Amino acid sequence: MLDHIFLTVSDTERSIAFYERVLPLLGITNRHDFDGHDGPPGHPDLKGFGAKGRVFFWLRQGEAVPGAVHVGFVAASEEEVNAAYAEAMAAGATEIHPPGPQLHYDPRYYAAQVRDLDGYTLEFVYKSWQH
Repeated sequence: MLDHIFLTVSDTERSIAFYERVLPLLGITNRHDFDGHDGPPGHPDLKGFGAKGRVFFWLRQGEAVPGAVHVGFVAASEEEVNAAYAEAMAAGATEIHPPGPQLHYDPRYYAAQVRDLDGYTLEFVYKSWQH
């Protein structure tokens, strides 16, 4: 199980606004900022998102490398996939594929994929057998 991930973004404030619109639809509602000066020398400022008392998705300012990262966010239902996809598109994402069954993986694998404002691929996924 992963504890956290850092995503390097080109414009932190723009990315915060994007993720603050999309992630709450998936139950990711906690927000926390970490001042890099509180860490070891050279530690970046971090903008965190999480749920259930944990912060696990962090943004940091820098040069985005969109082909390097794909992030899959768990959805609790097909409806959550649909809602997250719609909100991401409304917030400026670009479509990779709309919500629907991903038959190449499993007929019960329901997902949508978009590119965020830096071009990172995001997947909103509901796997019924894991709920």
